[in-house]
Amino acid sequence: MTASNLRTVYLKDYQPSAYLINRTELHFHLLEDHVIVSSRLHLLRCAASAQDASLTLNGEEMELLSVSIDGIRLAEEEYSVSAESLVIHRVPEQCVIACETRIRPQENTALSGLYKSRNLFCTQCEAEGFRRITYYLDRPDVMSVFTVTIEGDRERYPVLLSNGNLIEAQQLADGLHSAVWHDPFPKPAYLFALVAGDLEHVEDRFTTMSNREVTLRIYVEKKDIDKCGHAMRSLQQAMRWDEDIYGREYDLDIFNIVAVDDFNMGAMENKSLNIFNTSCVLCSQQTTTDLGFQRVQSIVAHEYFHNWSGNRVTCRDWFQLSLKEGFTVFRDSQFSADVGSPTVKRVEDVTLLRSLQFAEDAGPMSHPIRPESFIEINNFYTATVYEKGAEVVRMIHTLLGAESFRRGSDLYFERHDGQAVTCEDFVLAMEDASGVNLQQFRRWYSQAGTPQLNVQDEYDEHAKCYTLHVEQSCPVTPGQAKKLPFVIPLAMGLLGEAGNLPLRLRDLPADIETSDNTHRVLTVNQPKQSFVFEGVSERPVPSLLRGLSAPVRLQFEYSSQDLCALMRRDSDGFVRWDSAQTLLTRIIFEVEQQLLSGAAVVLDQLLIEACSDLLRDHSLDPAMVAEMFRLPSEDYLAEQASQAGGANVDSIHHARDWVRSALGQALAPLFLARYQGLEIQQVDAPEATQIADRSLRNMCLAYLVSANVDNLALATVQYREATNMTDRQAALKEIAFYADHKLRASTLENFHQKWRHEALVVNQWLQVQAAIPDREGLSRVKALMTHADFELGNPNKVRALVGGFVNQNLVNFHHLDGSGYRFLGDVVVKLNRLNPQLASRLLTPLTKWQRYPARGTLMRAELERLSAEPALSPDVFEVVSKSLQ
Repeated sequence: MTASNLRTVYLKDYQPSAYLINRTELHFHLLEDHVIVSSRLHLLRCAASAQDASLTLNGEEMELLSVSIDGIRLAEEEYSVSAESLVIHRVPEQCVIACETRIRPQENTALSGLYKSRNLFCTQCEAEGFRRITYYLDRPDVMSVFTVTIEGDRERYPVLLSNGNLIEAQQLADGLHSAVWHDPFPKPAYLFALVAGDLEHVEDRFTTMSNREVTLRIYVEKKDIDKCGHAMRSLQQAMRWDEDIYGREYDLDIFNIVAVDDFNMGAMENKSLNIFNTSCVLCSQQTTTDLGFQRVQSIVAHEYFHNWSGNRVTCRDWFQLSLKEGFTVFRDSQFSADVGSPTVKRVEDVTLLRSLQFAEDAGPMSHPIRPESFIEINNFYTATVYEKGAEVVRMIHTLLGAESFRRGSDLYFERHDGQAVTCEDFVLAMEDASGVNLQQFRRWYSQAGTPQLNVQDEYDEHAKCYTLHVEQSCPVTPGQAKKLPFVIPLAMGLLGEAGNLPLRLRDLPADIETSDNTHRVLTVNQPKQSFVFEGVSERPVPSLLRGLSAPVRLQFEYSSQDLCALMRRDSDGFVRWDSAQTLLTRIIFEVEQQLLSGAAVVLDQLLIEACSDLLRDHSLDPAMVAEMFRLPSEDYLAEQASQAGGANVDSIHHARDWVRSALGQALAPLFLARYQGLEIQQVDAPEATQIADRSLRNMCLAYLVSANVDNLALATVQYREATNMTDRQAALKEIAFYADHKLRASTLENFHQKWRHEALVVNQWLQVQAAIPDREGLSRVKALMTHADFELGNPNKVRALVGGFVNQNLVNFHHLDGSGYRFLGDVVVKLNRLNPQLASRLLTPLTKWQRYPARGTLMRAELERLSAEPALSPDVFEVVSKSLQ
């Protein structure tokens, strides 16, 4: 792939399809070395389209056996076939086009279209995988009613599934059987799904708000049939929640989920037949951590919510991807907050946003949540489209209020049911339902980059007035040198000595009223603004950007005393956590400078006192306390350092380790007391109280071990006696990171022997080893790539081992000899041929080469080596070429 044959797709070039496909009839004959696909497309030329009688259908990597129009087979001169399309030279205004093709799913390592996962046929058609199945108008604005017949060997493939309702099943001659599925709701081809294989299922029911009974089934391999209960309960919870909060009722007689081991994504919302990565549906206390349980609950809900926000109302084109993904991530975040801890959930979301999306905004792949162009759409399933897209929807919810937002979502679904629409349509529905003008707010959809709020304050003791001066800006991003002011909801409070103060804002109608007089949301919509509060009896500490009310960076000169005050006393749980993170980040960087200069290294006494108070206060949510003690990741610290001129990987690593060890030593008795006091005696369950206790207990263990290796005895006992995977894996990590070679090796071997038949647990075993930051890090990872339990063709294993190394083991990946970069480059070259989507996503760490002054040249050199590789996929080429610009 070179720039000369590069095809860039632009939003400005969008044109509606000249043809519609009203009905699609598909027949699949599944064989062991190929599949025969027969399609009948009921076409209608759009009245508004140009009178060009030719038709171009998308198609890749298939063999055309025949094509006909209205039953008359076409001669070879009446059509032409290329590597990417079938062009029929003359097509009537209304007709039925029939194609027969041969495809080879068994050879499809890209896992896009119809492929084989072990002995299971399955599909992944988003974004453009359907064109690998049959010739079609593979674009999201062509919506059709599908009827699908699947025929295959009844012993090998006793389960035959597709979208919609099962309308016919037959036993055929020669050991075959068939199933016919009909989906009455028009959908684009990217929502098509097929699964065929030897699967078991669990079944339950759900009664909708209009008293319709829906059958719920989760299909898995026989060995995993006992791991479906949590996913089923999560599905039922999500269905009820969507009715209660959004008034959305499920619309078919059956809802199926299938777990697949070889899958590029987490899950896919295909209408009524959701296909899941096994890691996102299978759960048991013995094999799954608490984070795994929470992830399953969130993803099951996310894919179900897509039934309306993505399926019933879908995207006009792929530039509108955040229309469905941003909105649905916001919905699943609301759901998870409602069924768990709202503050902890917000902390988790913000941690992901700041770690991944802010870095993306600051890098070469920066793009708005509605991009203007792309080379390969698979590269735009990004944190910007998903997480920042959700934050944009959250801001609309904040600006409108819950009731107006609900009216807006109702209007959006009613107005556009069965349509393929744009982000503008969503915002317009919100405007029409609320009466709020969101014209300036739309800039969030078109402008890239993370805005920055610079805030200064002043206090007039005589007048009892407190003023916040707010200035907004946004850095230059690729293709966007100048940015216009955003609309930024700034949630805030003022903290006094005795708690949060009542707020009386002077005569500014731009702020948003709240029921709490100590909390307000200011609307920042100008380059510079000032907000004056009256009746402020003491100089307060401002509590800013509560709940991260906007996806922005905040610059305010807090003293360490200010941060400790917010940590201890502010009424907003998010601000308490954020203040702890800000203080920890500041102290780690101070320690880094002390270590580099050779000065005496001392831990800030204010931090020790504030952390001591947290550990002593048993009234606080243990999960929240654990989050407050969680040190900022090395990747986040490197991103922060890059904002100030560049990151030193080694010194950041050593400073972070030093702070963890010193804090562990300073508070060892308190950590030990909380650790021992949180021993769980009852039966393990993934419920909120136990999850919170385990979270804090394992955080205490981590600090104790980092403070004194003698405390590995605690980890060893916990590993041996653990009755759940959360505690076992936490102990395993401490042993893997801190124990001597003998204890580490024996414990890792014990873990593997016990769980080697559980693929998802083996992935955890690989990931723990990938992250060990000792000198043997890279050689260990290379050795594991030859292990019998590692497969380069399995995305889960690649993400666990290779992704675990390049994203979590920064001191080894960024070794000054460049060996980590060469390793990643070699893996990407191999995956480029096997699975281009996975290859391009692994490349992200190399795209950050400008962040690391001492390593940037080596990182760029590796990208240049990749750019010279022949036959690069569009996926990899786009990331490499943009990173080198």
